[in-house]
Amino acid sequence: MKRIFQVIIFLSIVLFTAHAQRVCSTTDYKQQLLAADPSLKDVFKTIEKQIVAANTKSAITTALRDTTANEIIYIPVVVHVLYKNSPENISDAQVKSQFDVLNKDFRMLNADKTNTPAAFKPFAADARIQFCLAQVDPNGKKTNGIDRHYTEQAMFTTDDGMKLASQGGVAAWDSKRYLNLWVCRLNGRSLGYATPPGTAADRDGVVLAYDVFGNTGNLRAVFNKGRTATHEIGHWLGLIHLWGDATCGDDHVDDTPTQQSYNFDCPIFPKTSSCSPNANGDMFMNFMDFADDACMNMFTKGQVARMRALFAQNNIRNSFLASFACDSTLVQGGPVPSTDGVPPATTTLASTRLYPNPVHTSVTIECKAATATNLKTLAIFNSLGMRVFTSKLIQNKTILDLSHLTPGIYFVSISDGNDKFVTKIIKQ
Repeated sequence: MKRIFQVIIFLSIVLFTAHAQRVCSTTDYKQQLLAADPSLKDVFKTIEKQIVAANTKSAITTALRDTTANEIIYIPVVVHVLYKNSPENISDAQVKSQFDVLNKDFRMLNADKTNTPAAFKPFAADARIQFCLAQVDPNGKKTNGIDRHYTEQAMFTTDDGMKLASQGGVAAWDSKRYLNLWVCRLNGRSLGYATPPGTAADRDGVVLAYDVFGNTGNLRAVFNKGRTATHEIGHWLGLIHLWGDATCGDDHVDDTPTQQSYNFDCPIFPKTSSCSPNANGDMFMNFMDFADDACMNMFTKGQVARMRALFAQNNIRNSFLASFACDSTLVQGGPVPSTDGVPPATTTLASTRLYPNPVHTSVTIECKAATATNLKTLAIFNSLGMRVFTSKLIQNKTILDLSHLTPGIYFVSISDGNDKFVTKIIKQ
């Protein structure tokens, strides 16, 4: 009897330990994608080259526009809540709590950043990325960014069923303008998974278990502070696990120390292994390790550079620089800008030119007053006075891709807070 009792205790400890370990299914999901479509290997390699190129380039060349050094990148998000039972139909408050966590984590405003060991504090960085619940849906209608759907599916797996109406899921919103989050019950111990950059547009996004989403509500112990979403969105932005998903592997980031494998629970600093580069050991408090939520608190400068590189010109997430679904004013018409506002020849914007006009796919803007240190704001309005596009002019000559605009008459406004230039263009 004593022996049986000891075995029961041992199995209970094993099961509890297994349950408490973080399970991210992103790596397995990526392998599934590659098995189903081997051509994706070349796609992922190309994106990796673009990330490296974006971090080393010295000049702006083509496309929509590049990010500026300290620009805050805003990501409109739609949260697809899929539920069969009431606990899965999480509250608006729980959804919003997740955004509070994300915006603190990605802006290095999280209170627990004070727990970062002194040896790693110089590497911690503000990603200058913020997330909002979308205020405008793909049809231009007002939304709160929470898309609720009842499903007959008891649970979902990494087969992407939650993204397909035919399998009890819901289709993605335009993944060039919105980050799609599917929140649902997941099979087994999986907390979530993310699509790597370059995945098909109708699958692009992040999937999260309903009971690890946010820091308010009925949540799973040790994963109750919203860090699963921070981790998985890190994957969506091109980051991989610190150990490179291999023993002493490479995560393509220079300032994250090599580590033998993942960490779980809350390790004590320093935690070293045979592949630690120095006595500081593993950066187990990094958001891309597997520690408990309460023990995660940082991204590094190298990880930030890698994430932001995806938004560079011609790169896979660049379209988000022209996505303004965070702005609720886009659902409302307003006064059409008057071309009477074109400034006289004495102003700094007097020599501004836009061509060709009519516009087919792109327009060139020559604005001699625009420089990297003297930004000009550009906004395009449709004939109803709704703002449909906005950008920053940071150089004398800028080429804007307007292929997404429907044919019609538009008004272009360029201003710097003092002077304003307004002109009319025709999109064919």
